[in-house]
Formats: sequence, structure tokens, C-alpha cells
Amino acid sequence: MLSSLLLLAVSSGVEVAANGEAASGITKITSDFGISVPYIVAQVVNFAIVAFLLWKFAFKPVMVTLEDRQQKIAAGLKYAEETKAQLASAQQEFAAVIKTAQVDATKLIEEARKTAKEFTERETAAATERANGIMTKAQQSIDLEHKKMLEQARTEIARLVIITTQRVLAKELSDADRARYNEAAARELSGV
Repeated sequence: MLSSLLLLAVSSGVEVAANGEAASGITKITSDFGISVPYIVAQVVNFAIVAFLLWKFAFKPVMVTLEDRQQKIAAGLKYAEETKAQLASAQQEFAAVIKTAQVDATKLIEEARKTAKEFTERETAAATERANGIMTKAQQSIDLEHKKMLEQARTEIARLVIITTQRVLAKELSDADRARYNEAAARELSGV
């Protein structure tokens, strides 16, 4: 602003120089305010040098640093987005693997249940078959023992009949008579 005022004053000064009376007004203003053209020109040159040096050595490196930081931030954001996308992809893959594992586990459990059921049925059938075999053998053994017992009972009854008959008749029987009485007693008992 000061430089524009100075330029205005300088250009007015040239015009006023032609007009003698106005020149004294500008000189009066410059002398009242203590404005000296050589100082102003020196200040403008100093300002230009300082502005150039600041631009060259301060603002430009700062701008480069800011631009580098903006690029790093943009790269970091891009990396974060890529990482986020990779994480989402990994989570989807993880969910798919978990789902597949659950399906496989369910299949294995069902197969194990089916195998266990078949095994239980086979073992139950085999145990039932063994139990039936044991029952059959036991029944056969009981029947055999019953027959033996009946045979022994017949023999004993026949012997007792003979002994009783001997005592009743009070005589001694010969072996032939004894055999005949035994056979007759056995036939009668068989008929019972």
C-alpha cells in the first residue's frame, strides 16, 4: 500500500513539477511524514530481497515438505483402504472356511451316528442270536436232564417195586424174575 502511495506520489510529483504550486504540496507531505524516496526505494529493494530469500529458502522447502507429507498421507490412506479391503476379504474367506468346517463336522457327526446305530443294531442282533442259542442249548440241556431224571426215577421206582415185592412175597427172586418184573414195571411207568 505504501508502495502504491509512493508511486502515486512520484507520478504526481512529475506532473506537479510541471505545475510548480502542487510540487510544494507533495514535498510538504513527504517532509511532514518524513518520507524519503531513496529510503523507500531501499526498503522496496530490501523487501524484494528478503521476500525472494524467504521464498527460495523458507517457503519453497516448507511447500515441498508439505507436498511430501500430503503424498505420504495419501499413500497411507490408500494403504489403509487396501488393508481394509484385504481384511474384509480375509474375513469373508475365514467365514467361508468356518462354514465349510461346520458342514464337514456336521457330516462327520451324522456319519458317526449312522455308524454307531448300525454297530448297535449289529451287536444287538448278535447278542440276541447268542442269547437265543444259549436259551436253546439250555432248553436242550433241561430236556436231556429231564429225560435222564425220568429214566433214573423209573429205574429207582422199578428197583423199589422189586424190593417191595420181595418183602411182600417174602421170597427171594431169581435174576430172571427180577428182570421180568423190572420190564413190566418200566412198561407200566412208560405208559403213565
